[in-house]
Parts: sequence; structure tokens; C-alpha cells
Amino acid sequence: MKIASIIAIGWIGFCGIASFASAEDAHTMIAPNDIKWAPAPKMLPAGAEAAVLFGDPTKEGLFALRLKVPSGYAIAPHTHPANEVVTVISGTTNLGMGETADRSATKALPAGSFFALPPGTAHFVYFDEETVVQVTTNGPWGFKYVNPADDPQKSQ
Repeated sequence: MKIASIIAIGWIGFCGIASFASAEDAHTMIAPNDIKWAPAPKMLPAGAEAAVLFGDPTKEGLFALRLKVPSGYAIAPHTHPANEVVTVISGTTNLGMGETADRSATKALPAGSFFALPPGTAHFVYFDEETVVQVTTNGPWGFKYVNPADDPQKSQ
């Protein structure tokens, strides 16, 4: 019985170490100068750049990405299938709620601002200056434009 207990305790300890090792393998740190920007996914209007910081937006699971958009950029009213958590890293995001892009009904969110939207919440954004936002959500990432004609993938 003592040997079985020792083996069981050893096995539990080993499993704990294995879990720690797995978590350590997933450890991610990225300095601002190490961010690798690429063209944003085609579900977004042309002109934006994206950098995946953690995870894979095309697969199930948590991911974080940054979007860099130029001055004058806008994303028409749309929804997402999962909670979306957004932090404004630099610049200003003008966020509006609803199915119609009424710029007079937006709230200006400067660098350091945060917003979180539940799944299916119709919203739109526009930017008067170059802006970087960080999006954290669960994949696969999806956009559903309120007006299908606004989907940039339809015009390709």
C-alpha cells in the first residue's frame, strides 16, 4: 500500500510538472519593435495591417491581434460571433453602436480606452488618425456585416 501511495504521489507530481511545462511552452512575450505587421484579413476593408500576438484567429481558442489602420479608415456596421475585447493602443477609435453608421452617434475612445462587446452586437468604427487597437477574443474570428454589400470579400 505504501508503494502504491508513493507511485500515485509521484505520478501526480509528474503530471503537475508536465502541465507546467505545457503552460511554459505557450508563454509569449512580444516587444513593440518585434511586432510583425502584414495586410489585415480580407474580411476588413483594404488598408489595415494586422499582427497576431497570440493564438490563431482561424482556429478555435483564444487569440490576440493588433490592427493598425490609417487615418480615414472605417469599418461598416457588423457583428462578431464571440465576445470581443478591444484596447486602444494608440490613436483614437470612434465607436458607434447599431446597424446604421451614424458618425454623429459615436464615442471617441482615445489611447488607453477599452471596450467589450457581447456576441451579435452591431457596431461600427471609424478613425480620424492612424490608430492601433488590440483585439482579444475566441476564434475562429468572424465578421458578419449588417449590409452584406459592405463585406469587402464580396467585391473581390
